[in-house]
Amino acid sequence: MNRTLINEVSNNYGRTIMIKGWIHKIRKLGKLAFMVVRDRTGVIQCVINTKLIDIKGLKLESVIEVIGEINLKEGSKNEAEIWVNELSIISAVSEDLPIEINKDNLEANIDTILNNRVLSLRNLKINGVFKIQAVLAKAFEEFLSEEGFIQVFTPKIVAEGTEGGTELFELKYFERKAYLAQSPQFYKQMLVGSGYERVFEIGHVYRAEEHNTIRHLNEYVSLDLEMGFIEDERDIMNLEERLLKYMLKSVSERCKNELELLEVNMPEIKDVIPSMRLAEAIEILRRNYGRNDLELDLDPEGEKQICEYAQKELGSEFLFLTHYPKAKRPMYAMPAEGTLTHSFDLLFRGLEITTGGQRIHNYNQLKENISQKGLCVESFNDYLEVFRYGMPPHGGLAIGLERLTAQLLGFRNVREVTLFPRDRDRIRP
Repeated sequence: MNRTLINEVSNNYGRTIMIKGWIHKIRKLGKLAFMVVRDRTGVIQCVINTKLIDIKGLKLESVIEVIGEINLKEGSKNEAEIWVNELSIISAVSEDLPIEINKDNLEANIDTILNNRVLSLRNLKINGVFKIQAVLAKAFEEFLSEEGFIQVFTPKIVAEGTEGGTELFELKYFERKAYLAQSPQFYKQMLVGSGYERVFEIGHVYRAEEHNTIRHLNEYVSLDLEMGFIEDERDIMNLEERLLKYMLKSVSERCKNELELLEVNMPEIKDVIPSMRLAEAIEILRRNYGRNDLELDLDPEGEKQICEYAQKELGSEFLFLTHYPKAKRPMYAMPAEGTLTHSFDLLFRGLEITTGGQRIHNYNQLKENISQKGLCVESFNDYLEVFRYGMPPHGGLAIGLERLTAQLLGFRNVREVTLFPRDRDRIRP
């Protein structure tokens, strides 16, 4: 007999089938036991006559095989259950679980959950988080592929950091020094110049940042894209607006059960995502929130406050902030008027989830900007080479997958939506 997945059980009443999975819950009532079995597709109740089938000593999370008849659950019009004829133990659990995973909400602190990460993923809610995250990444890929982008896979061991600075993990690369990549930025730009014009990547990036906050990770998944022949950063912002609409629609359609389980309030992007210059946002915060301490950027509290303003006054949970100063942007950011750049951040529910903008495409201008940042031009020769031979106006963005997931699902700590977090203190499991 072939295995039947739990989500295939309904509408087959009267048939005898075989399922395999984990024991999710057990409730004994006289000579009957009601056992909830879980596989990758869902859960189902199995009814066992304990006079005929001995389940003494059987612990939660044991892996079992059940053969039985599909019946309509008592008192239900469309919910199936299985009346068990045979039960076989595939892998028995011999000791108590370190965390109670079968409750709706895990009653454990985040360190305990992460120390037992694989077990915690068996919890239905936590399991659902990463199904939704997978759909976000898949929708990112689908949309951009339809828009003529090609998926690329760039090195994560590099000779130089993409943004200069010191936030690099250094490693020994045979006889030389190398680093873990902060971003695929250089490669994205080079591949635009190679003739692909439009590229995207879903991959890990690494930041050797000393701080240890609920919004930062030292290894995270970045959704990157770069596109050529743009007018300015507004082309990138317009693309992201359409991209996010598609990603949110995909989650709504494909993850209905998970969204219901997690009680998610999905955001709506109506017509356009509102935008304002950073300087305007700082003035609003000064005038409305008494924030006289902000000059070149927003702090975490400022991000929350301007999002609060945008939701109340502009009716949007998303907000683009544009024209960041050169001092706060990498050397490849296209200059705008004065000391500003053609760059932007996208804020969502109080947190920056995207950084993007137009890049410098002129060879001499880029060399000069690298020097102005106090960096050694010769160190970037591989990157600069393509700019000497015809580079179109281009730009791109990067979305932090974990941050987007956390904000969408209402998690405060980004580690909760990271499969195996890497931060200042955690390198296991």
